[in-house]
Amino acid sequence: HVQLVESGGGSVQAGGSLRLSCAASGYTFSSGNCIVWFRQAPGKEREGVASVRGGSGSSDYADSVKGRFTISQDSAKNSVYLQMNSLRPEDTAMYYCAAEDYCGGSWDLPENYLYWGQGTQVTVS
Repeated sequence: HVQLVESGGGSVQAGGSLRLSCAASGYTFSSGNCIVWFRQAPGKEREGVASVRGGSGSSDYADSVKGRFTISQDSAKNSVYLQMNSLRPEDTAMYYCAAEDYCGGSWDLPENYLYWGQGTQVTVS
């Protein structure tokens, strides 16, 4: 049974930083799988923010967060992190981590992921 638990959300002023964590249980990082951060603001579709592949550690980012956000993984802790710097009000959203046993196709499509966490709220004012 795969479980993803997000933490680290909160309220911050524009220009500030937050670090989100996604702790995975029942899931082992390996070649071919991946964990992705999505976000969803009220009235908007869920959008991919960043992904990291379990084997290579390679990453992808949405254009809107490139240069500001960094995704990383700690295989020993079975965790993925999202360091968010230079936060903007438009980054306000519920942030979710998602995972799949084999990642192929577009990394930023929510329908490609089977496992989801409950989300953590990020508010930037």
